[in-house]
Amino acid sequence: MQTVSRAASQAHPLDLPATEIAAGIRAGAFSAESVVAESLRRAKIVDQALNAFTLLREEAALASAREADRQVTSGAATPGLIGVPFAAKDLTPTRGDLTTLGSWTQGGWVPTETALCIARLEAAGAILIGKTTTPEFAHSSFTASPRWGITRNPWNVSRTCGGSSGGSAVAVATGVVPFAEGTDMGGSVRIPAALSGIVGFKPSLGRIPMTILPSVFDNISHFGPLARTIEDAVAFMAVASGPDDADITSLPLPFSPEKALRSRLAGRRFALSLDFGYYSVDAPVRSAILAAVDEIRAAGAIVETVDLGWSRAVNDGWYDLWCVFMSAFFGDTLEAYRERMDPLVVELIERGRTMGATQYKRVELLRTAMWKDLSAVLARYDALLCPTCAVTAPSAEANDNDYVADLPDGRFQGLDMTCPFNLLPKCPALSVPVGLAEDGLPVGLQIVGRRYADEDVLSIGGAIEGTLRPIGRPEGWRW
Repeated sequence: MQTVSRAASQAHPLDLPATEIAAGIRAGAFSAESVVAESLRRAKIVDQALNAFTLLREEAALASAREADRQVTSGAATPGLIGVPFAAKDLTPTRGDLTTLGSWTQGGWVPTETALCIARLEAAGAILIGKTTTPEFAHSSFTASPRWGITRNPWNVSRTCGGSSGGSAVAVATGVVPFAEGTDMGGSVRIPAALSGIVGFKPSLGRIPMTILPSVFDNISHFGPLARTIEDAVAFMAVASGPDDADITSLPLPFSPEKALRSRLAGRRFALSLDFGYYSVDAPVRSAILAAVDEIRAAGAIVETVDLGWSRAVNDGWYDLWCVFMSAFFGDTLEAYRERMDPLVVELIERGRTMGATQYKRVELLRTAMWKDLSAVLARYDALLCPTCAVTAPSAEANDNDYVADLPDGRFQGLDMTCPFNLLPKCPALSVPVGLAEDGLPVGLQIVGRRYADEDVLSIGGAIEGTLRPIGRPEGWRW
């Protein structure tokens, strides 16, 4: 692995929060070109070591940065995120850029339109510096694809960074960008955030219009930010949120950054579930979560253990939906590309094809029972606290099938604890880093809130972030 120079004793402006980067550019304290150039420089080093990018938009990004600087010097009004570099997932179309979905099935597709989420960030002045790696069709908790290979964890290159927004997580965790775009259908923002030591947010369904799927009626899919801090996640949400007729399910709810940044723990009441009643949670993860809970209590919050009483049926129900999702949206690629596709994707598609409509519809009964359980908890507490993942980052050579097992003690051996909240998609779910486990790898705490209470969940995350000791950037990536 190439190590980063430690020569500079002062932080680069790129290491400031996103809104402060923009404010510095607007005030003429430094240029957008210098910030974007540094972002691209770091991206090249990170990509060489960890394989986080499918492409870098060097020429286009620097041209946008120079235009931003011209706006500033001309005295023209400037947008709120002017000159802030960011990255977008290879799943998400951006005009003029090769977009592969991590798959050979897409050939050399170069979209002619940019997805609304990205277009809103660009309209706010942010500058797209590159596209980040994802497993094929964003199907996995491990970022490894037949087209681009394995993306590795900046804390330990032998481990996975998580998935499916793994490249975005790496870009943020290594300081290339303050935030990056991801998508979350079963935890694909929160899992890599937790395993890579950053913030990851799944907003309530419809807070950011989902416009990149064949169907606008899918109800497990979300855009969301991966960010260095809660403040940076809020900056992303402030411009990406809001209704649009392109997504009939998008919510006509304004997003309030002020409310999202109004953090406190004293007087709050939280429910705690370490295992949902059925997960096997590794001891180091459990210890890190409990240590964080002790500090949350010391800050004046009440945290009480609750019994959700769920079972592995939750994961199996989500998996049923996921197989049908893959079969319906990507199944037509199988005949021509089977030999060049990830075998796990083939397995998902083939299983989805065998599922009957009645079995599929009955998953709604499971979701209904889950909502009754969770809503009863949220009626008494401000939020539910739980681990984001049951383990720290696994081997980069492993795959999802290595984390689906019933153990002799009856517990479920799973990787993530995120997919239940895609079955309850109107509840926002946030992952915040709470420390390093004994193996030196990050642990994420998941905060699940009431329906549409996105700002409240972010404010809780900000209060927890301010209470706990920051884990910092991985060794070797402190620029």
